[in-house]
Amino acid sequence: QVQLVESGGGSVQAGGSLRLSCAASEYTSSLKCMIWFRQAPGKEREAVAAIATVSGNIYYVDSVKGRFTISQDSAKNTVYLQMASLKPEDTATYYCAASIPGALCLKPAYWGQGTQVTVSS
Repeated sequence: QVQLVESGGGSVQAGGSLRLSCAASEYTSSLKCMIWFRQAPGKEREAVAAIATVSGNIYYVDSVKGRFTISQDSAKNTVYLQMASLKPEDTATYYCAASIPGALCLKPAYWGQGTQVTVSS
């Protein structure tokens, strides 16, 4: 069982920045993808960004392209989501997740507990 622990959420004004961190309990290179999802009240959960841990291939949902950056530090088994130019519509609970080899990248087997991001106008 892989444990994922997020940190770095909080409240910020529109236009501000936050960095989320996700620490994994085992080598991220043993996982297929590390993914950041978010879910706002009344909305479906969506994959915001993902990184393939070995190839480094990256995915972003269109709404965050140019504003969010996903990165990994393999030595620390940690993935980051740097969020800039935040908008009120970015307000959500953000979840770190991980998929395993043999599965689809965006279909995780493991989830973190979530961290709240609130952007005020």
